[in-house]
Amino acid sequence: MVTADSELVIERVFDAPRELVFRVWTTTEGMLEWWGPTFCPAKQVNMDIRPGGAWRCCLDSEVYGGDLWQHGVFRQVKPYELLEFTFVWEAEGDMGVENVVTIRFFDEGGKTRMHFRQAPFTAVSQRDANNGGWSNMFNRLEDYLKRVRP
Repeated sequence: MVTADSELVIERVFDAPRELVFRVWTTTEGMLEWWGPTFCPAKQVNMDIRPGGAWRCCLDSEVYGGDLWQHGVFRQVKPYELLEFTFVWEAEGDMGVENVVTIRFFDEGGKTRMHFRQAPFTAVSQRDANNGGWSNMFNRLEDYLKRVRP
């Protein structure tokens, strides 16, 4: 059972069309521009965007002493509306617990409201650490969208 302590929910509104926001979530070129916090940017992304398709990403992390790998499998892909995938760090302990990320995209008159949910977490501290990382990434996403939106 998912409780408030075991899930992370973030909502953001981006000043960009839903199609563009979805595209930068689902292309290697887009992901390399914003995936990972500023102190730990993505340096390699591989994705097979379809239900059952795998994804894998490497973050360049001098802060944490080397490469940080994460991976998962897409469960649902509905263009411009929904992405759902498993997410797991390739590490021992709590970082290695698999959870599910669900992102819904809503058109709001040329802007996009993104509803992000990740669960379950085994500890509040883990959830809060992920909140910091994702929030930083979504700031990077917002900056990238400003540069590429029509």
